[in-house]
Amino acid sequence: MARMPSKTRFLHRLPCKPTRAWALMLLLPVCMAQALELRVRDPSGTPLVGVMLTRIPVVAARPEGSDDGYPMPGTRTAVEPSVTVFTDASGTARLPEAGSAPGESSLLARKTGYRDARLDDASAAGVAELRMEPETDPAALAAALPSSHWLAQLDFDGNTVARQHYLRHCTQCHQGASGFIRVERSPEQWRDVMDRMNRYGAGLAHSQRKPFAEYLGRRFTELRGGVFPAPAATETTFPPAVITEWPVGDAASQLHDVLLHPNGLAYSGDNLMDRIYEIDPLGDAYTVYRLPHSADARPDGVLGNRLAGGVPKVDNLYGAHSLALSPSDGHIFITAPNQQALIEFDPLRKQFMEWRLQEGFQPQGIRFDAKDRAWFALSLSSKVGVFDRAARTFRYIDLPARGLLDSALIWYTQWSLGSGRGGELPRTDLVNSGVPLPYDLDIAADGTVWVTRVNADDIARIDPVSFAVEMIPTPFAGPRRIRCDAEGNVWITGFAEGVLARFRARERSFEVFPLPIAGETPYGLGMDTDRGLVWVTGSQSDAVFSFDTTSRQWRQYPLPRRGTYTRDISVAEDGSVYTTNSNFPGRHIEGAQPGLIRLVPGEAEGASR
Repeated sequence: MARMPSKTRFLHRLPCKPTRAWALMLLLPVCMAQALELRVRDPSGTPLVGVMLTRIPVVAARPEGSDDGYPMPGTRTAVEPSVTVFTDASGTARLPEAGSAPGESSLLARKTGYRDARLDDASAAGVAELRMEPETDPAALAAALPSSHWLAQLDFDGNTVARQHYLRHCTQCHQGASGFIRVERSPEQWRDVMDRMNRYGAGLAHSQRKPFAEYLGRRFTELRGGVFPAPAATETTFPPAVITEWPVGDAASQLHDVLLHPNGLAYSGDNLMDRIYEIDPLGDAYTVYRLPHSADARPDGVLGNRLAGGVPKVDNLYGAHSLALSPSDGHIFITAPNQQALIEFDPLRKQFMEWRLQEGFQPQGIRFDAKDRAWFALSLSSKVGVFDRAARTFRYIDLPARGLLDSALIWYTQWSLGSGRGGELPRTDLVNSGVPLPYDLDIAADGTVWVTRVNADDIARIDPVSFAVEMIPTPFAGPRRIRCDAEGNVWITGFAEGVLARFRARERSFEVFPLPIAGETPYGLGMDTDRGLVWVTGSQSDAVFSFDTTSRQWRQYPLPRRGTYTRDISVAEDGSVYTTNSNFPGRHIEGAQPGLIRLVPGEAEGASR
């Protein structure tokens, strides 16, 4: 669960304490007056249940500035969020009062199987009624379905290994069957797409280019032509929730991870534009800060100028990735995968410091232990790094290779990156020899460090005292993100297999829980230990999910916009959930506007709807 039980340990050291209460901010939707009541009906007048109602500012907040189209660093920028609710069993929903900068707004009503309906003026209080028409066009019905439903139809002619390889590498940056992907392409065009994606950082096996190109061209043509099974039956109602989206960044941005800070603000790094956003949900505003670039930094750093000519606007010499909070002083540490560096940010003084690594390449997942040591995964080196803040020293721990070929190719990759030949990495195979890809890690209450290796289908256990390593194979494909609960259990997302898994560390046993929909690639997860929930990103389904660890029941929470790609979740003390729209790049989402998302589930909200 993303909270700091020791926050008073460093808050009392700050020159001034936070002026806003974190809990008050999170409970704001509960306290606001219910300004507009919506009643939604079908043409016969029957109430429609589970309709998604989104109030959208008529003039979307797209602040421009003199810093490459962004506000100047350090400048507070006001934005107006959109707000989404769902109709109940009577077909009724109430939209909360507009935020701190209310203005003219419209309302979008959306439900699978129906045409979108709009209300031009959703700014005034009162009661309004909407009628929604059923959608009868098969092509329109198919186009409205999320990427997950299309991906569920890609079975690669029964080749499970090929399918998992595709999901592992072709869905890690954006949705694998979004509207951008479903278009008509020849096999030659598909091969060009695959080569470009590999240059950007995918690990698709060279031997699969031709068979994948032929299969995808044929299969997507079949699906667009109407050979498309109807969606599986879903719940007629969704759990009550209020979803708020703050627009942050632009179509060129990628807001990678999100961190909740005890100062009442949320932080996210723009991986493609080397910026850190400090977002104030209570004040409907954000402030942007640019990562400092050292004089010798090059575009894309050690990876070579891989995005040149392919992305219209980019500024990722460092590439802000994951964020972690120091328990000693509240500083935020950010991994910079394009450089051999960690970035430290002081949120009080708004100052940055760069810490250079002596070993390893592509730092990604990062977490702090109770001794104020930052542990981080070095994805292109099969290593884990440890930065001791008190001693200002680094230590590096090797994770074992999977065999002689893996070992040789890991060595070659280190030599290639170290000699500045980042664009000349070896061609990979179906098991990604040479790139086991340690990606994420977490630290249990007893200090044990747990690490995922996405391509190796295993996790590592690291003793925090002896630094001894134990490798444990996973019974599922693509372990990506990992979190520990209060009982010492380890929870893992199975990215390439659509599952959530629990590893009971004491018994050394796995339990695997398939997600409730097919075609999903769960990227990240967050722990709500107070309520016994695991929250999981629905990167392909425009949704997030909660899993009750006691009842073993799933709940699905649809998100407002098509093409929403989420990869990280933080859970606040009151049970509300924060994530970001995180497509690579942001233009893949409906409206081409990324941002911060807050979901307040009904059980956490404690308010009638």
